[in-house]
Amino acid sequence: MSVLGRTIGFSILLTLVFTLVANLLPQMEGEAPREETMDPGELTMDSFVALGESLFRGKGTCTLCHNELGRAPDLLAIDVVQAAEQHLADHRYHGKATDAAGYLHESMVDPGAYVVRGFGKKGSNDTESPMPAVDRPPIQLSELEMDAIIAFLQAKDGNQITVELPAGPSAPAVSGEPGDGMSAAATAEEALVKFGCPACHTLPGSESVVGPVLTDVGARRTPEQIRESIVRPEAEIAEGFSGGVMPGDFATRMTVRELDMIVRFLAEQKG
Repeated sequence: MSVLGRTIGFSILLTLVFTLVANLLPQMEGEAPREETMDPGELTMDSFVALGESLFRGKGTCTLCHNELGRAPDLLAIDVVQAAEQHLADHRYHGKATDAAGYLHESMVDPGAYVVRGFGKKGSNDTESPMPAVDRPPIQLSELEMDAIIAFLQAKDGNQITVELPAGPSAPAVSGEPGDGMSAAATAEEALVKFGCPACHTLPGSESVVGPVLTDVGARRTPEQIRESIVRPEAEIAEGFSGGVMPGDFATRMTVRELDMIVRFLAEQKG
């Protein structure tokens, strides 16, 4: 075979290999924002509770920690109202709430008012909560959204719903999983917030002890290792942390550009 023929054959083979690799990478395109505008005049308590469940499982990122893995109380497995009343009566409680609904609201905006035994920050003797305040970035729930979650938590065990239906101007709320129904991020910082990373990891400008600290991850891991930890989080579990907490579907939910931006940003974090 001539040199020209071998060169052409190699070029064709190389093109096929690149095509195969490109098809294996996540190719999902960002979708337009899926925003629901709620008219308080048309909102029923049932739809309010349904909104609360959607926020609890999605935008609020509650299930990332409040699950059966033991990082935080499994709120879906216990009677939350009964637990709230017990915590209010505990001498360690130093908040201002007077009833279960007030306690649940307070636990979202001031998680340190009461720390459930065994779930505090390491070394704090259960005096500091690892949970971020959900009314602040990156989660940033509105008062209406927090009330909807409270209504859901009250209703799921058959307790009386004591929060009132919202009144006033129409209020927008985005439901679904973090990152679903949102347009593609333009920067790495936007992508990190879009996919809820600061809710579990300490990053520049945020702090959380749910997952490994990432402010020095670039000094510890190569870009290839960082990429794998995102698309295959169960491949290697960081020492001191449990598996099954980080979502395993980022490879299908992120665009290629979003994944690349996050990997480059984290690789630059040298502590």
